[in-house]
Amino acid sequence: MKAKLTAAALSVLMASAASLAATSAFAADAAGGPDNFYKSDRVTMEKVTFHNLYQMNVVGNLFLPKNADPAKALPAVVVGHPMGAVKEQSSNLYAQKLAEAGFAALAIDLSFWGESAGEPRQAVLPDVYSDDFSAAVDYLGTKKGIDRTKIGGLGICGSGSFLISAAKIDPRIKAVATVSMYDMGAANRNGLRHGTTLEQRKAVIAAAAEERWKEYETGKITQYTSGTVHELTPESTAIEREFYDFYRTPRGEFTPASSSKDLTTHPTFTSNVKFMNFYPFNDIETISPRPMLFVAGENAHSIEFSEDAYRLAAEPKELVIIPGAGHVDLYDRTDLIPFEKITGFFKKSLEVK
Repeated sequence: MKAKLTAAALSVLMASAASLAATSAFAADAAGGPDNFYKSDRVTMEKVTFHNLYQMNVVGNLFLPKNADPAKALPAVVVGHPMGAVKEQSSNLYAQKLAEAGFAALAIDLSFWGESAGEPRQAVLPDVYSDDFSAAVDYLGTKKGIDRTKIGGLGICGSGSFLISAAKIDPRIKAVATVSMYDMGAANRNGLRHGTTLEQRKAVIAAAAEERWKEYETGKITQYTSGTVHELTPESTAIEREFYDFYRTPRGEFTPASSSKDLTTHPTFTSNVKFMNFYPFNDIETISPRPMLFVAGENAHSIEFSEDAYRLAAEPKELVIIPGAGHVDLYDRTDLIPFEKITGFFKKSLEVK
């Protein structure tokens, strides 16, 4: 079934997009450095499966440094993919770079996405997404060769908000880093730069509630929403073009076996309203004294979320703004992503010698 993007549903994330001047640095410099499907010859990869608190299988790619000392337990980092993506998009790249720096790095598919369990496919359930990070800590902390006292988390785009939600109630996550973070709750309630009105929000909620009757009667998903457009038009916004550059071109396009090309990136419409009740930044200050690092592009349309999180978080915290970078640039632009800063943050925070 093709993704059906209603005007009301699109208003949740895109109402203010037309007025934004955000542009993709990739579009301006296509010869830059996108390398989403990077393959390192300095690490090994093993596909692993473990279960979350709700006995749902979570699948991930575990990357380990080839030159690791077998006599020493490795520090570890769990890496979460952008909302609507899978581990093969951005997460594997970051995980390999972390493994090259000496970490055990686990790139996971969130529940309902990619190779992880969950029905219906591409459903939204923020509490379970967050638990997937803690489940990854469960797995890593019971695996031979991993130092369970030195496990951190890195969330890209929407996963940044899921990781923060997890870290608030899981002190085993010793350090938190986010890149191009989206607060998926605020984005759905308010739109970008608060461009969605209360009336528009209520219209989306009402439409989703009506749609539930259809799905109950038919037993089928009747509508998918948001995500990335499948074709560009003269009217396409800068943000739509930015995401299209990654998700709909060889740069980052990937279709998992659990989905179809027409549905990749699109959550189910009736479940997407679950984000309205998601408040990851509430009590973010309680994560302290565990350190937090927020990385965002100077030109990112999503920069407001990293700035909000930084403002609300307690010390120690750091906000790093990448000059000239947009939101999607930090998915795979290896010439812009501050890998040394990120790996240095985890080495310091996890007291890696």
